[in-house]
Formats: sequence, C-alpha cells, structure tokens
Amino acid sequence: MAEPDELGEVRDELPEDLDRGFVGAYKFPDNSRRKITGALCFALGVWAATAALALGSDAVLLNTGVVTGGVLLALAGIYQFAAGRQFAVNENEALVAAVADVGFAVGHASAQLGWRGWMSRPTWRVLVYSAEDPPEQRGLVLVDALNGAVLEKWIEDNPETWIETASALAADDGAEADTETSATVAPGDGG
Repeated sequence: MAEPDELGEVRDELPEDLDRGFVGAYKFPDNSRRKITGALCFALGVWAATAALALGSDAVLLNTGVVTGGVLLALAGIYQFAAGRQFAVNENEALVAAVADVGFAVGHASAQLGWRGWMSRPTWRVLVYSAEDPPEQRGLVLVDALNGAVLEKWIEDNPETWIETASALAADDGAEADTETSATVAPGDGG
C-alpha cells in the first residue's frame, strides 16, 4: 500500500513482485488466467440478458439495450475462455529453444511474452546476442508458448554503434586517471 511522503502526498508504488529489489525467480502469469475473466463475463452477460428478458418490456432499467449488452458480454466471455490456453513452454524453455535454433553461441538473451492472431496465441519473443565481447550478431526468435516450436527468426550483424563508444569511453577514463595521478605528484616532492 502506498505511504504518504514527507509532504503528505500519497504516491503510487510498484507491487513487490515488480520491484527491482525483488530477489528470486520471476514467474510470468499464465495465460490460462483469462478463463476466470471469461467465465465472469459470460455469467454476468447471461444474467443481464435473462433478467431483462424475464421482466419484459415494462421494465424501466432492464430493457433491450441490456439484453444486447448482456449478449455481447457473454460473447466476449466465450472468446476470453477460448483464448485462455495454458502455456506448455515457460520463458526458460523458450530461451533454450531459441538458443538451439540461432546457430551461434549466445551471450545475453531475454524473453518477452506477446500474443498473435485473432485467438491471441501466446508467443515468446526472444532477443539474443552472440557471446563475443562486444557481440557481433543479434537475433529475434519467436517461439510458440503452446508447443515450443520456433515460428520465425531474424538474425543480423550487430549494427549498434555503442560498442565502439564503450571502448572509447574506457580509453578516455584511463587517460583521465593517468592525468589525475600525475597531477597529484609535484616535481621535487620525491614522489
């Protein structure tokens, strides 16, 4: 829960599981949680449509608009329930599938969950960099979260220019350190 700051204002804060200070393995929420939302939408939609139809045209607040809304809500619930399929492949297994498919030794890699198509098929988007320092190649691999199949991959030479900048900055830092050291020792101090 958010605490008031020194000015008495309440500020938003991240939940514990999203806080960067959280230590431990992060588990992506499973896609099958959509079934709960789907069941609730379906039940509420059916209740609204049934109540409006049962009261007839004499009801003031429950009319044909509520029937239409109830039917649409029930249809949305059916869609949510159908799209809420459970993962067969977690992010670690997706990383392993991507590494096995790219054709080069992988150094850094990260996974992000996305959805494809009308039925919101869950897909892991895995970004990989080669193991050299600095990395010479990078790639993006799409792994199906329902069956672990590699759907697509794009591999290219790493075009990022920060690699050259990082080595130049390290050289500049070394030169500055030498300058500071030589400036602290005055001639004739015996040091």
